[in-house]
Amino acid sequence: MEFTAKMLAGLLQGTVDGDENATVSDFSKIEDGRPGTLTFLSNMKYSGYIYDTKASIVLVNNDFKPEKPIKATLVRVPNAYEALAKLMQMYNDATAKRPQGIEQPSSIAEGVQIPDDAYIGAFTYVAKGVTVGKKFCCYPQVYIGENVTIGDNVKLYPGVKIYHGCVIGNNVTLHAGCVVGSDGFGFAPKADGTFDKIPQIGNVVIQDDVEIGANTTIDRSTFGSTVIEKGVKLDNLIQVAHNCVVGSNTVIAAQVGLAGSTILGKNCFVGGQAGFAGHMVIPDNCTFAAKTGVTHKITEPGTYVGSYVMPKTKFFKAHVLFGRLPEIYKDLEDLKKEVAKLKQNDNTNE
Repeated sequence: MEFTAKMLAGLLQGTVDGDENATVSDFSKIEDGRPGTLTFLSNMKYSGYIYDTKASIVLVNNDFKPEKPIKATLVRVPNAYEALAKLMQMYNDATAKRPQGIEQPSSIAEGVQIPDDAYIGAFTYVAKGVTVGKKFCCYPQVYIGENVTIGDNVKLYPGVKIYHGCVIGNNVTLHAGCVVGSDGFGFAPKADGTFDKIPQIGNVVIQDDVEIGANTTIDRSTFGSTVIEKGVKLDNLIQVAHNCVVGSNTVIAAQVGLAGSTILGKNCFVGGQAGFAGHMVIPDNCTFAAKTGVTHKITEPGTYVGSYVMPKTKFFKAHVLFGRLPEIYKDLEDLKKEVAKLKQNDNTNE
């Protein structure tokens, strides 16, 4: 597929600076731009590349002001990153071939209705009582347990496992190895040092427009539901424990862990390897930097940093002092010696 700068500007409600007949048929990174490709600039950290890129067209924000001439044609839009995402989605929808039909061997329980437009990959198991929506796409080696409900336009990549009784909404994507509904980590200690398993009799509810990365696990609740709300985006290798709630439009990066009964608010951003102790309640609109450890109650929206979490400004002040602790400690010891000498002199004078 080939697009001119004029066509792209029309699709994106943008304007053209340069040759409106410049054409592109592929995408490239701005630092590796090739003739005939489209790239973008949204982070000004990469602005130096725009003057030498060989890409034919560059998406830029409306307020971008070049410091010197640019060879490429510019398409100015309100948000270059958002515009690129829209174009890439259009490109993917137009070029991706959606598989269809039921491959064998597969095991589909009697009475389960599979829509005509669905795809079921080989070695997939669908248990009794499962309900499947339209445009279902299920790649090989997927397991779907009893009485699972799946909405429309759901995509399950190879090796996904959905345990019994879980609910998957519309427009949900689960990537390879994702596990939904495994038992929550519930064990009761006994007097002899052993443990009794606490049955996990709840389920997991994943609402609409959620995407969950490879090898992420979401545990079923002890009772009630573990809930992933509408629009949530989870990266790879995340652990969401039993009875957690992840608020709508929250984004979580890889290797994050949420302990049991954590409630994470709406529109939060969580950096990689952050961890949340159990029964935390996090308000809406919070950002947590990578490796942040949340071990006490958060009451206000804001940006939080550190393994002992604290407000960002306070953390950076403390971090500066942390680097100077050896010198501060030496000064303190010298000061204590001086005070001791002064006291000794005072005693002698008496």
